[in-house]
Amino acid sequence: MEETRSGIPLLGEKFPSMEVQTTHGMMKLPDDMKGKWFVLFSHPADFTPVCTTEFIAFAKRSDQFKKLNAELIGLSIDQIFSHIKWIEWINEKVGVKIPFPVIADDMGKVGSKLGMIHPSKGTNTVRAVFIVDPEGIIRLMIYYPQEVGRQIDEILRALKALQISDKNKVAMPENWPNNELIGDKVIIPPPKDVTGAEERLKVKDGYDWWFTYKSLDK
Repeated sequence: MEETRSGIPLLGEKFPSMEVQTTHGMMKLPDDMKGKWFVLFSHPADFTPVCTTEFIAFAKRSDQFKKLNAELIGLSIDQIFSHIKWIEWINEKVGVKIPFPVIADDMGKVGSKLGMIHPSKGTNTVRAVFIVDPEGIIRLMIYYPQEVGRQIDEILRALKALQISDKNKVAMPENWPNNELIGDKVIIPPPKDVTGAEERLKVKDGYDWWFTYKSLDK
């Protein structure tokens, strides 16, 4: 019998199958996103200042996510009517349209399944971020407390890094593409035997056989 587990899922696991009500209608995840990346992010509550700043930042970068074949999906434990009114408020007061769907998890089922519920904050969700690949596999998770707003450019950077890593079979250094040590270069996986280690620095740039790097165009 397959073991079932609740709480925060693990990286590399399939995103849990679910049907959700959103501001764009019903959705089945991850099925409706097959062939695309998607970024699911939760916020504690509608009509709150920090969440409003985050939604505006996500909305302003939505085209950049789309260029990476990625869709944005918001979520909180609020009713669909609250989501709709809040989205209207943002458009009316700030002049920013929210182009992505927002899940109404008013029963808390999605938040519980994904480990988003903050035990010391009632039923509010934490500021969670899930990046899911076109096969429905969870590739990245970030959890912030309610008091700290997210840096949306970092989520965009992480998505780009994952895609380039997958395509080129390389690892990405700290703060890529602006790493303090090797700039925009990427790290080559270390060799798996003695012969490979002895040959590595003869043909690759690096500091040692286990730390070599290259430009993406090489």
